[in-house]
Amino acid sequence: MTVTLADVAARAQVSPATVSRVLNGNYPVAASTRERVLRAVDELDYVLNGPASALAAATSDLVGILVNDIADPFFGIMAGAIQSEIGGPGGRAGGERLAVVCNTGGSAERELTYLTLLQRQRAAAVVLTGGAVENTAHAEAVATKLRKLADAGTKIVLCGRPPAPADTDAVALTFDNRGGGQQLTEHLIGLGHRRMGYIAGPEERTTTRHRLEGHRAALAAHGVPDNPDWTVHGRYDRRAGYEATLELLRRDPELTAVVAANDTVALGACAAVRDSGLRIPDDVSVVGFDDLPFSIDAVPALTTVRLPLADAGARAGRIAMGREEAPPGGIATIRGELMVRGSTGAPKNS
Repeated sequence: MTVTLADVAARAQVSPATVSRVLNGNYPVAASTRERVLRAVDELDYVLNGPASALAAATSDLVGILVNDIADPFFGIMAGAIQSEIGGPGGRAGGERLAVVCNTGGSAERELTYLTLLQRQRAAAVVLTGGAVENTAHAEAVATKLRKLADAGTKIVLCGRPPAPADTDAVALTFDNRGGGQQLTEHLIGLGHRRMGYIAGPEERTTTRHRLEGHRAALAAHGVPDNPDWTVHGRYDRRAGYEATLELLRRDPELTAVVAANDTVALGACAAVRDSGLRIPDDVSVVGFDDLPFSIDAVPALTTVRLPLADAGARAGRIAMGREEAPPGGIATIRGELMVRGSTGAPKNS
């Protein structure tokens, strides 16, 4: 039986006009109402069984790129590289596709909403970037959405994100965050550091867990204590890095190094070290992760792990457009490169 607009309205407990406004996006609707309507659309598979006009083509010329924070260079670089590959020979008449960047703001609910909207628009491809939310219910909901997208002919590529269940047909280009985290900490241990503070990202993100696991693996391999007081979680931004570093130094003024979750956090850490009257790296060494463009221009230049963000994004774009074969098994692990610069040195008492 064909699902109608009225069926969606009844499920969402709104009027058919409200459903139409939400789906067409041409009239303001309260966020809670919008989410309720989109949930009903998804539950009833209205996207797949909608009007014949929506079924005129297997997929549209739309490509969705999901990012956590477009203002973060980590995501901006990947999104730009993905978009650069969207046009060209893989497109339709004229070789063009419309790339739409969907900024979730780190919200799990917004991620699901965008996937629903892209499903309704019959997107030709969807590329999800960055770490995933570590929540079983959310992971299952995302997997369900990806299956529906794939069944409708949408190509799905994950860039810098852990693999999805095999039955989602998603290609995954995943970063070796554990290996990079281990490299950074082993570099510091090799310099003689034994008292290292660690600024982790949000606890619910896979990237956070994997980089922290790499750090802890290096500590364990070299018999260095892992003091719980030496780890603080925070956002992936400069202010969080600043505040976390002050807290770490308050907990243990004898720390000789700070490992930051990413380069932006590391900038905040460097500022906190300087404002505490300490020198980098003479008193405290600081390391980041990602090798964002500003890292080499920091003073001193930041020791970090370089991830090939632009190359990975461009590859994801080509795979999404069918201009490059998927890796064997649909999964490729992209390793980082340790970049040793002026922000690290031997501790004074080594």
